[in-house]
Amino acid sequence: MDLPRLLDGRLKLRHLILVDALSEQGSVVGAAAALHVTQPVVTRGLHDLEAILGVSLYERGPRGITPSVFGAAFTDHARAVLAQLNQAAKHVAEIAEADRGTVVVGTHLAGSNLLLPRAIAALKADHPLLTVVVREATPEALLIDLEAGRIDLIVGRLTSPTTGSTSVESLHDESVRVVVGTDHPATRRADLALPDLMDFPWILPGTETVLRRELEELFVRNGIALPENRVECTSFLTVRQLLIETDVVAVLPGLIGRDDPRLTALPLSLDLIGHSVGVTLPTGRPLSPSAQALLNTLRTIAAELD
Repeated sequence: MDLPRLLDGRLKLRHLILVDALSEQGSVVGAAAALHVTQPVVTRGLHDLEAILGVSLYERGPRGITPSVFGAAFTDHARAVLAQLNQAAKHVAEIAEADRGTVVVGTHLAGSNLLLPRAIAALKADHPLLTVVVREATPEALLIDLEAGRIDLIVGRLTSPTTGSTSVESLHDESVRVVVGTDHPATRRADLALPDLMDFPWILPGTETVLRRELEELFVRNGIALPENRVECTSFLTVRQLLIETDVVAVLPGLIGRDDPRLTALPLSLDLIGHSVGVTLPTGRPLSPSAQALLNTLRTIAAELD
C-alpha cells in the first residue's frame, strides 16, 4: 500500500487525542465522555482519520470497539507524539519558571506507604516550589498513562520487565506479611498456622494484580480454598481502617504498617512471596528536570530503607 501522507495538513492533533481516548475507553460513548464532546463528533473524527490512513483502525462489536492491528500500531505512535508534546510543554514551563516545575508520579500499594512519601518530603525540602502530583491506579492503567505522557514515572512493585517503551529500575526488595489489627484474636495464638485464619474475613488485592495471583497459588499449595468472606481492595487507607475496626486479615507489603502501633504482622511464612519496589520509566523521551529530581531522591531514600 502507498504510505499515507500525514504531513499534508489533514492530520490534526485532535486525531491523536481521539485515538488515545478510543483505545483507552474501548467505546465511542466512553471516548466522547472522556473528551467532553458528542458521540457524532467522535464518530466523524474517527472516519476522517481512517480516510487519511486508508485503513480501518477499530473493529466494532456488541460491547464496544477493539483496536485492529492498524489501530494498535497507530495508537502507540499517537501516544508517543502526545507524550513528547507534554514533555515540551513542561520543559518550556520549567525553563521559564526555574524551580516551579511539576512532576506527576503514579503509584500503587507497594511503595506508596513509605518510600514515596519520604521521597516527596525530602524533595519538597530542597525544592519547596516544585509541585508533586500523585496518581494512584492499577499497574496496567498507570502504564498506559506513562506511555501517553500523562505521568512522568511510576513508583511501586515491579511487575513488568523492560519493554520497548518502558524501563524499570529496582530500588529495594520488600517481603509480604499477613497483617491484622493489634487487638485481633490471632495475635494471642502462639502456634499460628495459615489454616487457622480461614474463619476470619480477609482483605485481598484485586484480581488484576500480580500479588493476588501469587496468593491464589499459595492457597492452592497449602490445600486451602480462597476465603469466601473477603473484600478486594488496594486502597491502604481503607485497608488500615478495616484492620483497626474489624477482625479482618490482610496481606500487605512488609513496610506497610511496620511502624504503625495499631497494626501487627503475624509470625506466618508466605513461602517465597516478595517483590522488588522500584520505578518504571519511559524510554525514548528524557525525564523533565522535576521528574529527574524526584528519581534521584527516590534512590537516596530507598538506600536508607535498605
